[in-house]
Amino acid sequence: MKLAAGPGPVFTVMSRQWCHLCHDLVMALEPIAAEFGWKVEVFDVDQDAGLEARWNEWVPVLLHGERELCHYHLDEAAVRAYCAGFPLESRP
Repeated sequence: MKLAAGPGPVFTVMSRQWCHLCHDLVMALEPIAAEFGWKVEVFDVDQDAGLEARWNEWVPVLLHGERELCHYHLDEAAVRAYCAGFPLESRP
């Protein structure tokens, strides 16, 4: 399964529908994503055997591509620092 699609940076949240920590993380992430112009995609690991096998007890997990930014609770400082580094610039 391809996790990030479309233009612009995308946060991917591995989640479960019944998980209150998952809902809390997404609610806390949405204003940060809006501030930096990022999108948020949420995947229910219980709907995909591969995702469930990979992320099972770690949810919620916040990813950018394959890079894990945090899990269980939003690490706002780490996410803001990560976002501030985009777009990555090449230096001569």
